[in-house]
Amino acid sequence: MVKILTYNVNGIRAALRKDFASWLKATNPDVLCLQEIKANSEQFDESIFNDLGYHCFWNSAEKKGYSGVAILTKTKPQHVEYGCGIEQIDFEGRILRADFDGFSVMSAYFPSGSSGDLRQAFKMKFLNQFQTYINTLKKDFPKLIISGDYNICHKAIDIHNPQRNKNTSGFLPEEREWMSGFIASGFVDSFRSLNPEPHNYSWWSYRANARAKNLGWRIDYNMISKNLLAHLSRSAILSQAFHSDHCPVLVELDF
Repeated sequence: MVKILTYNVNGIRAALRKDFASWLKATNPDVLCLQEIKANSEQFDESIFNDLGYHCFWNSAEKKGYSGVAILTKTKPQHVEYGCGIEQIDFEGRILRADFDGFSVMSAYFPSGSSGDLRQAFKMKFLNQFQTYINTLKKDFPKLIISGDYNICHKAIDIHNPQRNKNTSGFLPEEREWMSGFIASGFVDSFRSLNPEPHNYSWWSYRANARAKNLGWRIDYNMISKNLLAHLSRSAILSQAFHSDHCPVLVELDF
């Protein structure tokens, strides 16, 4: 059994101040994919994670205090790939992959387009480039788990007010269409595969008491290659973790 978690921590240093290490010890995943770490490894004490038995791999953005992804794993990977070879994406520290015996795990942080037209255009370009990158990668690494903050709600069930948000970045028709195409290219939304119920979200605005009212968006995913579906045993949203405006999403695979 492999227990994988994805978590946009909205700043690893801020999360550590909220007792993130104790939570990690109690939750004890085999692999933890982090997004939006907003730091490089010199800015916090990595030994906290080493003491819990984790090998740590960080891919920080060039810009200080921005973006960045990480993978913490109990089993040492056979190989770690930093970035995807696309300069514009790698400059922002958005992709990190760890290869294990029989499968690979990627921590991915998709851009947000909510700050305006320029970033929305960057996001759409990213989506197209990412699809092309994955299409090629799958040939050599056919068993992929792509965990992370996709910054897209796929369907109306994934957002608390679909009608009001239909022209909002993160729920635009072209973003949702991309997500459908991505899944059709050979992936399974592991959470939705096992949990058809509504009102399951992984991100809430800090405004208007949204989290307490569960007015959220489901934008964090563990996408698994179709050929891993037979191994899928559990997926859950861990909404009781409060280190961020996101919460962790879990997938368990039985090999």
